[in-house]
Amino acid sequence: MTDSLLEARNLAKTYDGGNIRALREINLSVAAGEFLAIRGPSGSGKSTLLQLLAGLDTPTFGEVLYRGTRLSELPSLDAYRSEHVGFVFQAFHLLPTLSALENVQIPMFPRTSRPHVRREKAEALLNQMDLHHRLHKYPNQLSAGERQRVAIARSLANDPAILLADEPTGNLDSENTQMILDLLSRIQAEMGMTVVVVTHEEEVAARAMRIVHLRDGSVCF
Repeated sequence: MTDSLLEARNLAKTYDGGNIRALREINLSVAAGEFLAIRGPSGSGKSTLLQLLAGLDTPTFGEVLYRGTRLSELPSLDAYRSEHVGFVFQAFHLLPTLSALENVQIPMFPRTSRPHVRREKAEALLNQMDLHHRLHKYPNQLSAGERQRVAIARSLANDPAILLADEPTGNLDSENTQMILDLLSRIQAEMGMTVVVVTHEEEVAARAMRIVHLRDGSVCF
């Protein structure tokens, strides 16, 4: 690990005019190359924190910084999400009318108009996921574990600096859970990528280099 890549400073998020406090003054630093787990029970604010780090939502108070620059000062949050962040969802969010190969190419369209470049990159990523034999299958033809591996490949399409995963094993059985955890560990170790995983499962959190515990919107020490 080297310098801080992502940082939350006094981060707070409220809803319903301030009546619901999802996050309470979170301070968190994520080092470049770190595998961090954010663990807590349902309703603890884990997913809210991840969405703020990803620039998918904006804080009520406080700041998120990427490489020392406030997200609020960036010219485009869309560019930040597209170029620097890969996001993996519990529910996969694959487009049902597109094949695995086509789904992985979706994030590449704003960056390259050359179809052969997109296709070659998508094939290479799916090969890394051991899905070379499933390139032309549609999501409903894939198992849950395969769909999550396609989703991970898609999240890596634009070579992000950080991979954020929200309960990535929540819909998987124990065998596929281990496969996805092995894959995330390999991505972090071999690619030097920063990985942040939100989970309520001890088994998942144990694979990380560091664990941050949340409860009722606050970091527990």
